[in-house]
Amino acid sequence: MPKERTLSDRDLWMLIAQSSHSLTHKPLNLVGANLRGADLSGANLTNADLSNADLSDANLNKANLNGVNLSGANLTNADLSETNLRSAILKNAILRGTNLSKTDLQYADLSGHELKGADLTNANLTGAKLEEADLTGAKLEDAKLWQANLSEAKLDSAELMGANLQGADLSGHNLSGLDLSQAKLSGAKLISADLSGANLSGAILWKSVLIDANLTDADLSNANLQNADLSGAILLRANLTEAKLNGANLSGANLWYAILNGAEMVNVKMDNAIGYNPEGNKKSDK
Repeated sequence: MPKERTLSDRDLWMLIAQSSHSLTHKPLNLVGANLRGADLSGANLTNADLSNADLSDANLNKANLNGVNLSGANLTNADLSETNLRSAILKNAILRGTNLSKTDLQYADLSGHELKGADLTNANLTGAKLEEADLTGAKLEDAKLWQANLSEAKLDSAELMGANLQGADLSGHNLSGLDLSQAKLSGAKLISADLSGANLSGAILWKSVLIDANLTDADLSNANLQNADLSGAILLRANLTEAKLNGANLSGANLWYAILNGAEMVNVKMDNAIGYNPEGNKKSDK
């Protein structure tokens, strides 16, 4: 059984008030504290030391955690929605099932972290380090992941609809069957990625690198693939209806049974591409 808390919410708020007295701010030292289930919504905890603290099930909604040391802290099922976590130290923090929706995590170091089932909807993860992070089942709809490092990250069953992944490196990732509809992937690296059966309808893949990617049965309808590099890609049975492929490189691509009805294909490189039937996929004038 978890230990009972020795600090009540009233005690905590008194400590916070004292640390912020007058114009000075004295960071709180709550190393290893049992704060399970504490209500700290809206609290100013700037630069506090909460390393190894138990904050499971705690409410930190809209709190200011700028510069806070959360190394080794237990944040399981905690509510950190709309929280400022800029410059926070999250080394070895437990974030299983944590609500991080609309949270500011710009350039945060979350490499190797367990974020299974975490809610990162609309979170700002611009430039974040997510190498080897476990994002299995994480909710990343509309999350800002521009230039985030996702090398070796686990994204099985992650929800990425509308996510901003511009410039992200997802080379070699298993993204099979994921919903990436309306996602922003301009300039993203998806070399040898497995996108078989993925939903990329309406996605923006302008200048993305999809060399040798597996797009078997993928839905790319209405996707913007202008100037994308799809050389050697497998597009077997892929749905490219109304897709924009102007300037794309499809050299050596496998297009057997791909649906290209209404696709825009001006200045497309098709050297050694197989399975392409221009007569059977002409844009309708109706």
